[in-house]
Amino acid sequence: MNMHICLNFLPNRYKQMQSIQKPAWVKAVIPGFGQYPEVKKVLRKHFLHTVCEEALCPNLGECWGGGTATIMILGDICTRSCRFCAVKSGNAMGLVDDKEPYNVAKAVGELGLKYVVLTSVCRDDLPDGGAKAYAETVEAIKNINKNILVEVLIPDFNGDRSAIQTVVNSGPDVVAHNVETVRRLSQHVRDRRASFDQSLRVLRLVKEIDRDVFTKSSIMVGLGETVAEVVEAMRELRSADVDFITVGQYLRPTLRHLPVKEYVHPSVFEHYRQEALKLGFKYAACGPLVRSSYRAGEYFVRALLAR
Repeated sequence: MNMHICLNFLPNRYKQMQSIQKPAWVKAVIPGFGQYPEVKKVLRKHFLHTVCEEALCPNLGECWGGGTATIMILGDICTRSCRFCAVKSGNAMGLVDDKEPYNVAKAVGELGLKYVVLTSVCRDDLPDGGAKAYAETVEAIKNINKNILVEVLIPDFNGDRSAIQTVVNSGPDVVAHNVETVRRLSQHVRDRRASFDQSLRVLRLVKEIDRDVFTKSSIMVGLGETVAEVVEAMRELRSADVDFITVGQYLRPTLRHLPVKEYVHPSVFEHYRQEALKLGFKYAACGPLVRSSYRAGEYFVRALLAR
C-alpha cells in the first residue's frame, strides 16, 4: 500500500494539516514533571550528556519524567554529519574521558535505574570507533548491579568485526543499531560513510558473535518514503534476524536539516506495527513520537528479559 494512497482515506482536515502545521498527534510532553528534575540533576553532577538533549528528542519530558534517559558517551561532537540529526558535527580530536564509564555507572546507581540505554556520537577519529568505551561502560554498570539491563545503541564502527565483538562481549542485553530510513533514501538522509547494507552487516555480525543477545533497529518516516519501502526495510531487517523494531515520525530539528515531507497518520503507524509482527519481530513500537530508545520498548524488553 502506497503512503499517498493511505492518506487518501483520511478525513480532509488531516490532509490539510499535512501542509500547514504539525498535527495534534505529534505534540510532546512539556519537560519538568515527575523525576525530570532529579534525572537532570544527577546527569549534570556526573558531567554526562544525553541524546535526549543533544538530538532535541520530543520525548525528553515524558522519559525524564518517568526516570529514564538515554546516556550519550564519548562526548557530544560527532565525526559524521547526517542530514536529520541535531547532534553537532566536527573533529573530536581523539579525546576520551577515561572516567566516563565510572561516572555513568555512578549516575545509574544513584537514579536506581533497572534498564539503561547507552548510545554515542560516531567517533571515526578513534582506532576502534569507541568500542572500548562502550565495553568499559557496560562492565562498570554490571559491576554495580548485574541485574541492571543494558541496551547499547551503537554506531556502525565502519563494519569492523573486532570493534563490534568488543561491545558484544562486554555483556549488553540488547544491541541496537539503526538503519534510520529506507534503502532508497539512505544516502540522501545519512552521512556518506553510512549505508543501508553496512547497517544490516552490523546487525548480522552481532548475531553471529552472540546468538542470545537481542538486536534492535529503528526507521524514521515522513522523509518521502512509501509504505511499501518501509515494509521492505522491515523485511530486510528480519532477514538479519533483528528482534525488535521501532518506527517513528521524523521531526525537523532546525531549518538546516531535511524538511518533513509529511506527517504520517497514526493509522499508518498501526499498519506498520501489524506488518512488523507478521514478519516475526518479537516486538514493534510504532507511532508518531516513538524513537529508537522510546520507553515503551524498554519496558517491554525488560519484561521479556526478566522471564
